[in-house]
This record gives sequence, structure tokens and C-alpha cells, in this order.
Amino acid sequence: MWEIIQANKRKSVALVVLLAVVLMGLGYTAGYFWGGDGAGIIGVLAAMVIWTVMMLAAVGGGERVLLATAGAREVKREDAPQLYNIVEEMKIASGLPRMPRIFIIDSRTPNAFAVGLKPERAAVAVTTGLLARLTRDELQGVIGHELGHINNRDTLFMTLAGVTVGAVIILADLFLRGLWFSSGRRRSSRNDGQLALVMMILAIVLAILAPLMAQILYFACSRRREYLADACSAQYTRFPQGLASALAKIAGQSEAPKEVNRVLAPMYIVNPLAAAGSGRSLFSTHPPVEERIRVLQAMGSDVSLAGYQAAFAKVQAGEVAAGVGRLRGLKEEGAEQAEDTRRWREARDILHRADGYRAVKCGCGLTIRIPPGFDQETIVCPRCGRTVKVGG
Repeated sequence: MWEIIQANKRKSVALVVLLAVVLMGLGYTAGYFWGGDGAGIIGVLAAMVIWTVMMLAAVGGGERVLLATAGAREVKREDAPQLYNIVEEMKIASGLPRMPRIFIIDSRTPNAFAVGLKPERAAVAVTTGLLARLTRDELQGVIGHELGHINNRDTLFMTLAGVTVGAVIILADLFLRGLWFSSGRRRSSRNDGQLALVMMILAIVLAILAPLMAQILYFACSRRREYLADACSAQYTRFPQGLASALAKIAGQSEAPKEVNRVLAPMYIVNPLAAAGSGRSLFSTHPPVEERIRVLQAMGSDVSLAGYQAAFAKVQAGEVAAGVGRLRGLKEEGAEQAEDTRRWREARDILHRADGYRAVKCGCGLTIRIPPGFDQETIVCPRCGRTVKVGG
């Protein structure tokens, strides 16, 4: 079964190399266009400098930047004991060398993502909507999926690929802007012959198409890794139905949240900016949700990676098409399900504890949240008017 992971890694390395070739090709043609003979190598070096600077920034603190962009707050065991226990269970099942840090995002939309260039720096972030809407089995399936990404080095690979795509986009943008402001005039002689004309056309075409090509390759890498992370989740939890039900609920959200950054969107277990149950296209960052659910439901009792591969083959062959109606029902159930008041309260409590709030119980039954920095010994209950001792 490890052959599946190894094959996926080999294909991913090949795609990263192809992205690097696109970057260097763009640098060479842009350099040749502006400087003529010999300047192509300078263009390649300039492209590599841009890539290196971006990569150093990502290695130095990429996780912190992504988590801060999402508005994630770190929680400890005492803040979210059930969530911590689930992550700990999946950490043991996956064989990760270190417990990932756990973050929570204040968002009503159920979703989750993982970051980390290596397992020792890994982190998992979940939304309050995920904690409020999912059962324990479903939440375990989602956490297993995210730890599968970490264990398979997907978070490292997607960082490398994402930085390379970003470098291609920046270099192409700089070239096209320079071309616009210079009115297309080359600094070198115009008597360079037909080769110069060909290189000029090639540089312009490549500058326009390279970002598109790079993004298509990046999205193709992401789609394959989602399948493998689903398979790992089924293996870790021994219950693929949990993740299948969770995916149905997550995909059942009626509209995309406005607060999600477009850079972060492809990292989530279900892309929140894509249509629910998004179909397959070159620009899809994830496989169709209904297809992922069908594969998980077709696994039966064989929860190995080989079992997932066999179920995937059946779905691709059209042998597991009868459950589509049930899948739609699951999505509608996830979209229309009434909010569980108790779970929402628990999710909000986690945020309060992470922010340093203290809980004081009044005799009337009201729980009063004491903000950090409050230096009074007593507080008046807003419900019954009693004076409640803070910390007593």
C-alpha cells in the first residue's frame, strides 16, 4: 500500500520540476528579449533570485503567516479537551513524530486545513462551524484527513509548488509591465535577425501563458493529494463513513464565506470558494465532493490504502453510481440541519478560553465571562443583580 504514496510523491516531484522549468524558461526568454545574446542566463538568475527570496520567507515563517491570515488562535488541551483528544488519537494512528499544534478559526462555515513544512512544525486549524456541526466520528474523519496531508508531506510540497507558482506570476507580471512602459522597445539592436524576433514573440506568449500553465499544474497536484488524504483518513479512523458524512455537511454550505482568503482556499478540506459539490475542471483545486464521498462509501470493511484504490477504480468505472440520490440527501441534510445550541456554545467557549477569558458561575445559573485584565474582585450578575466573587 505504500507504493501508492511513493508513486504520488514521484509524480509530485516531477510536477515541481516542471514548474521550475516553466519559471526558468520564462526568465531566459525575458532576459533574452531585453538584453539580447547572453542576457538569457541573467534572466534565469533573476528568476531564481525571486524564487529563493520567496522560499526563504516561506521557510522562515510561512505557517505563522497563513494561520494569521486565517485569523486562527492556538488552543491547548484545557481549552478544547475533546478536539485535543481527537488530534492526539489521529497523531498516534498516523505515526507522526510530534503532536501538531491546534488552532481554531472563528467562522460559522465548517472547514479545516493543515500547514507545516515538516511534521515537527505542523499545525491543524478548524473552524467553530466545524466543531458545532460535526459529530465526534465526523470530526475524527476530518482531522485524520488533515494529518494525512502532514504525514504524506503534502503541506511541504504545496508550499514548494505554491511559491514556485507565485514566482512565475511575479516574473511574468514584471516582464509585461516593463514591456508596456517601454512600448515594446528592446534595449538591444533591432538588427538581431529572425532569432531575435522569434524570441521576442516567445517571451510575450510565455509571459502570458506561464502563470496559467503553472496554476493548472498546481491545481492538478492538489487534486491528487486530496484523494490520498481521504484514503489515509479511512485508514487512521477505521471508519470511512465518518469522513464521507463530514464532507457532505461541509459541502452543503449554501454560500462561500466572505472572510476566506483566496490564497488559503485551496488548502481547506473542501474549497470554500468553489461551488458545493464542485465539478471537475482544469481549475478545480479539489476533486468533486460527491465522487470523494462515493469512493469512501464504496470501501466497505477494507479500510487500507489498497481498499481505497479498489473503491476508487469502481467509482471511475461507474460501478458505484447508484448512491447519487443519497449523496444529495446528505448534502441537503448538512445544509438544512438546525444548529446544535450546545455544540455552538462549546465552540464559542473554546474561543473565550483561548483569548484568556475566565468563567464565573452565578447562583442563578448564568455563566459570566470575565475578560483578561479585569482587576475587580467582584462583578454584578446582569441577569439577577447578585454580586458574584470573581474567581471564587
